[in-house]
Amino acid sequence: MGKITTPGAIRGTQDIFGQEQEQFGHVVDTFDRVRRLYNFRRVEMPVFEATAVFARSLGETTDVVSKEMYSFDDKGGDSLTLRPEFTAGLARAYLTNGWQQYAPLKLATHGPLFRYERPQKGRYRQFHQIDAEIIGAGEPQADVELLVMADQILRELGITEGVTLQLNTLGDAASRDAWRAALIEHFRAHSGDLSKDSQDRLERNPLRILDSKDPQDRPIADSAPDIDAYLTDEAGAFFESVTSGLDAAGVAWTRNARLVRGLDYYRHTAFEFVTDRLGAQGTVLGGGRYDGLIENLGGPHTPAVGWAAGIERLAMLCELSETGGLDVIIALEDDRALAEATAAQATLRNHGISSDMIASGSPRKRYDKAAKINAKVLISFQHDGDAAKANIKSAPDSELHQRIDALLNQETAR
Repeated sequence: MGKITTPGAIRGTQDIFGQEQEQFGHVVDTFDRVRRLYNFRRVEMPVFEATAVFARSLGETTDVVSKEMYSFDDKGGDSLTLRPEFTAGLARAYLTNGWQQYAPLKLATHGPLFRYERPQKGRYRQFHQIDAEIIGAGEPQADVELLVMADQILRELGITEGVTLQLNTLGDAASRDAWRAALIEHFRAHSGDLSKDSQDRLERNPLRILDSKDPQDRPIADSAPDIDAYLTDEAGAFFESVTSGLDAAGVAWTRNARLVRGLDYYRHTAFEFVTDRLGAQGTVLGGGRYDGLIENLGGPHTPAVGWAAGIERLAMLCELSETGGLDVIIALEDDRALAEATAAQATLRNHGISSDMIASGSPRKRYDKAAKINAKVLISFQHDGDAAKANIKSAPDSELHQRIDALLNQETAR
């Protein structure tokens, strides 16, 4: 029998471990803690949905639907798709579960998403996002709430340096339609000078030309009309309420009149937190108001706004220390002290103090092994022939040292 070859990881996937996992977990823990401060309710979503959920919400002609989705027929012949994003599934759940009774509903979730695209730095075919949405709220205060929460998450992750909140308005339906018509007229006048991709977008998705990265398109996109000339009074007042709300909350922002969303159900606020620390792929968190999405899925008109952020990208920007967060490492230097060391470890863990133990291999080498592990406190257990002895090694004036000493003394006194 020949040598068995172990299958490799699928391209565009990753096994997250060690320091990378510490950073990944730090992002998720921070998100979960902050969303509780804002009273966002956690929701768990299926990893796959009916393909129609994403085709209707993202649009049949978008690259995500036409090129990037992992779609397949199940054994019953139904077309299913691994979720490429969260919003469409959340909108579907809102409708099919009768969650309208809770509106306005503040939801938060995180987990894996799937897109078949070229892997690059911080981008994978199975990737992970944190996501927050407010469904059923049409007021600008909902946009402010989400943006303030996003800003706090980034601040608590310690990655605000070099990160800028860029903001734009897409107006209401009347504003957007008038602006779209003006953009089409502008781009048609220069169609021969546009890149091939932008020529394709001209008829089906002209707004996307505005944020084209192709140098050939930039002069034409930069000279295109801004939406401000086409904003209705109501749309202008909405945007002003969002910006004044951010100012009141102390959240810095900058206007980017070229920031757009190509799909027609997006309205009013569009935003991205952008960094210059990840190369060309600079967005770390983005979102906007999508008042027309739930109608596309067969529901009634329902205003909504939300954002998502890639956990991998956020984790790459986090600068955690190498400590790993372990409070105590125990070195069992004499096997006769195993029962006492085990009891001490249980006491520490029951009082919320994380610990691990080196209790295998040569007893003479266990202390040195333990000393190499990054923990705040090292406890060695020895035995003098009559009883086990615990020796605590750390800065003796540290609060943790004193707490551990008191707990172990209580344990010994029993």
